[in-house]
Amino acid sequence: MNIGLFGGTFDPIHKGHLALAHAALERCKLGKIYFVPTNMPPHKTSPPAASYFHRFAMTVLATHDERAFVPSLLEAPGEFVLHEKKAAKGSVASAPNYSIDTIRKLKRELKKSDRLFFLIGIDAFKDIAKWREADALFAECEFIVASRPGFSLADVAGSIPEKLRPRSEVTKPFSKQPATGDLVLPGVTLHLLDDVNQNVSATAIRQAVATKKPIKKFVPESVEEYIKKEGLYTR
Repeated sequence: MNIGLFGGTFDPIHKGHLALAHAALERCKLGKIYFVPTNMPPHKTSPPAASYFHRFAMTVLATHDERAFVPSLLEAPGEFVLHEKKAAKGSVASAPNYSIDTIRKLKRELKKSDRLFFLIGIDAFKDIAKWREADALFAECEFIVASRPGFSLADVAGSIPEKLRPRSEVTKPFSKQPATGDLVLPGVTLHLLDDVNQNVSATAIRQAVATKKPIKKFVPESVEEYIKKEGLYTR
C-alpha cells in the first residue's frame, strides 16, 4: 500500500492542508495518509499557540469525513501515549520532534511492501537540507511537494541536500521550468503538485480569530466551532 505521512503543527489545521492531502491521495494513489500533529517543532523559536491536545482534537475533526485520513499520535507528548518511557532528563514531551525519527517509527509499523510518501509544502521544503539527517530522509521515503507559482524545477533541485543535489550545470536548464511533475534523481524521488496552492495560512487564521474576523472560508466548520467553543487564539 502507498502510505502518506503529513506532519505539521496544525495550529490550526486548515483547508490548505486538506487540499494538499486530497491532491496527494489522488496523484500517488495513497491508501492512507497519517496526519501527525507535532508536539515540539524543532524549527520554530516559540511553541505552538494551542496545546497539543487542542491541535490533535482539531485534526481529528478535520479528517473525520475522509476514511483514508488517519489522525496520528506519532509525535504526541509522553502523557498521551501509554507505556511511553521517560527520558533520562525530564519527560519525552520536552524533546523536539524530528521527522527522521517519526518516519522510522512509522515504518516499523508498516509492511515491507508498503511505500512511504512524505507530504510537505514547498516553503518548508526549501529548508529540507537543514533538517536532521536530511540525506537519510530521502532514503527512507519519497516526497510529495505542494508547489506554487514562482518556483522552478531548479529551485526544487537546489533545495535537495548537497550530497544528493545534482550539479548546477545539470539543473540550469530547469530554471525556466515550473515546479511540476516528478523529479527523479539518484537517491531522490519527488512528486510535485502544482494545483493545490491556496491563499491560507495558520498565522493568518490565528490573527483573524484574535481580531474577531470570520474564518469559515479557511477551516472546516467543525474546526471553526471548536476554536470558538474552546476560546482558542483570542489573544
